Amino acid sequence: MVISHSYDVIIVGAGSMGMSAGYYLSRSGLKTLLIDAFDPPHTEGSHHGEPRLIRHVYSGGPDYIAMALLAQELWEELEDTTGAKLLVPSGVLNIVDPDIHSFHNRLTHAEDAGIRYETLRATEIMKRWPGIEIPEHYEAMYEPDAGYLFSERCVLAFRQAAEASGATLLTHTRVEHIECSADSVGVITSAGETYYANQVILSAGAWFQTLKPFVNLPIRAVRKTVGWFDAPEALFAEDHFPGFTLAGKEGGYYGFPSIGGSGLKIGRHDTGREWTPGDTLASFGSDETDEGDLRRLLELRMPLAAGKLKRGAVCKYEFTPDEDFIIDRHPAHNHVWLAGGFSGHGFKFASAVGKILSDLVQTGHTDQDIGRFALSRFGSHISG
Repeated sequence: MVISHSYDVIIVGAGSMGMSAGYYLSRSGLKTLLIDAFDPPHTEGSHHGEPRLIRHVYSGGPDYIAMALLAQELWEELEDTTGAKLLVPSGVLNIVDPDIHSFHNRLTHAEDAGIRYETLRATEIMKRWPGIEIPEHYEAMYEPDAGYLFSERCVLAFRQAAEASGATLLTHTRVEHIECSADSVGVITSAGETYYANQVILSAGAWFQTLKPFVNLPIRAVRKTVGWFDAPEALFAEDHFPGFTLAGKEGGYYGFPSIGGSGLKIGRHDTGREWTPGDTLASFGSDETDEGDLRRLLELRMPLAAGKLKRGAVCKYEFTPDEDFIIDRHPAHNHVWLAGGFSGHGFKFASAVGKILSDLVQTGHTDQDIGRFALSRFGSHISG
């Protein structure tokens, strides 16, 4: 493969967000280079271990809801473009202890956006899904049009679509340094090659710390674990059990039905061990809590799903202090864009984030409200 050294735009980090942006940019006719330290889809970032939830009645405000609806539209468009099955409308059941969490604000925004939902009491929840056991004061909000995405298929679909649109992908290539001049950016790789572009997108995920000192984002990489547990198919199979979230005194959890007999998948959102890029990522089971936290929740709330652990997996989150994303220009370099800190809830938005980045590169503007994702909310954390 012959690689040019001059492009309209270079994307550093070709995971979910970067690969999505690469597709929309190349589809628009821009000469696009994607550089990744691995070979996406891969197991070194945040996108492996399918699936991922996609919900629309989102907390945080109408900007998140608008982005979720755009993401849904773009995922469906990608399915049509590639012929790949990426999205399953399983419905998503969001269960809470109302003494700790409330749906109130998000339901108002959902109604304004015309999103369908049901509010359910504990007795209704347990009658409809008898594998669930919750206290009588618990409640839920059910989204019938929500569901889950096959994350690795999504990244592969964007890769295939990007390359078919003319994008170049450079794999197993680490970026060592970035140099900016007044009208171009040079990206220097570990192989000693330098690639130039008018604009650059940095979407390095949990590996953002490797781009210091050019950029120093307030992103904390965290090791996360998920497990698949043997569960009765009559109660938890994909054709009748939804994706779910569960928030109470026990913590915040999320999960999926048994897909193709794989077992019920569950993960915990609110814990994790910090990880530094380059350090060995401890395998599943190296800590008692890897399986223990998940099993204890199942024994308490879905006891019939607390069967034998069929499989465990480890991935990474990239948290910002407020768990909102970063989508903004580098404050010292107007032709460098930053996309990171997706904090364990970003994958569903990858299609929309890629489109937003494509619009920003081409016009400096997006129709989506991304004000909450500005770097300025963190003060002087960025160097360049």
